Amino acid sequence: EVQLVESGGGLVQPGGSLRLSCAASGFAFGSYDMSWVRQAPGKGLEWVSGINSDGGRTTYGDSVKGRFTISRDHAKNTVYLQMTNLKPADTAVYYCYAFSTWGQGAQVSVSS
Repeated sequence: EVQLVESGGGLVQPGGSLRLSCAASGFAFGSYDMSWVRQAPGKGLEWVSGINSDGGRTTYGDSVKGRFTISRDHAKNTVYLQMTNLKPADTAVYYCYAFSTWGQGAQVSVSS
């Protein structure tokens, strides 16, 4: 069974940092690109970041470029999203996506 399990969400003040993790199982993790997608309250899905199968190429949405960093650990079958200088506009449920599968989501709330 393919599974993606996110963790690391929470409440943080503006300017703060969080790191999301997505643990993958049930497929050949090292052979697939991975993505992070978010959905803010009352809004549609927004692609945030992607990383190719070997981790050598990363891409970011304009709204997070320079603040977020995606990475992957093949030994742990896990992809990470390091988020810094968080803004209230980053408040959303963050989903991990790969192999036509979505994780359950991790809530990130940025508020003073």
